[in-house]
Amino acid sequence: MIVMTTDRRTPASNSLYGLALGDALGSQFFIPDNRGALERRQMPPSPWQWTDDAEMACSVFAVLHQSGHIDQDRLAASFATHHDFDRGYGPSVNRLLRLVREGGSWRDLASGLFDGQGSWGNGAAMRVAPLGAWFADDLDEAARQAALSAEVTHTHPDGVAGAVAVAVATALAVNLDPPAPRDFLDQVLQRVPRGRVHHGIWAARGLAHVPSPKIAVRELGNGRYTAAHDTVPFALWAAARNIEDYEQAIWITAGTGGDVDTTCAIVGGIVAAHVGVDGLPGSWRAACEPLPVWAGAWPGFPNPAR
Repeated sequence: MIVMTTDRRTPASNSLYGLALGDALGSQFFIPDNRGALERRQMPPSPWQWTDDAEMACSVFAVLHQSGHIDQDRLAASFATHHDFDRGYGPSVNRLLRLVREGGSWRDLASGLFDGQGSWGNGAAMRVAPLGAWFADDLDEAARQAALSAEVTHTHPDGVAGAVAVAVATALAVNLDPPAPRDFLDQVLQRVPRGRVHHGIWAARGLAHVPSPKIAVRELGNGRYTAAHDTVPFALWAAARNIEDYEQAIWITAGTGGDVDTTCAIVGGIVAAHVGVDGLPGSWRAACEPLPVWAGAWPGFPNPAR
């Protein structure tokens, strides 16, 4: 495949910024006073703070920048070190990261969640887009590394599959000439293990020609149940259909409700990998909380240094 640059850090940074911006804007629509702004497609009051989605994505990027691949122990340590309870983490992850900080084994804690089933939530998918952009030159490696990143907190096959799907979609988005929506989703499906996430993406592929997000949400879900299979198929549908237009992609995604910060984070991370930082609305960038220095991305976001 032809990618935009041989520098892995650049597309991954683009994706991280788009993820954080989508997350931060989407999170504003949980505030009742801002729901009218969403209906009118108007910017809510700033500043916009990102949530656990972006915080965990920063750890993914930081580990890739440090190691060039997913070192699971290093990723678990970064998640635990930078865990901010007030960013909106789910209760099971809050507990897991607290116990890791206290010396617990992330392997035992993650595999023991939900009576030993592991988590099938959307948390591994929400943070993984920069990884897909990092490995845009090798879709199989993007899928393998995404699975490694997921297993630190999500060991259920559906939780892992959600991360694999988003990573592969983001890798495809870095392509200068990304496939048409149905072909885009076909290529994702080739690398996603069978299960509920795979089935949902297959359904999204069947809706690739449908312009109505309401129909897509009715068939695919919108993250209301915070499960990977309820979140990832719609997010991929929205990204595939709006890969050239970040603003349109985010408004369409946010307008469907559900787990808005997470769906917007996933869509934002995928689309920004294609359009780059310059494709993100300048007024939105100015409203967004800067990324933390420890992430190791370009300094100065929302106004990156050139």
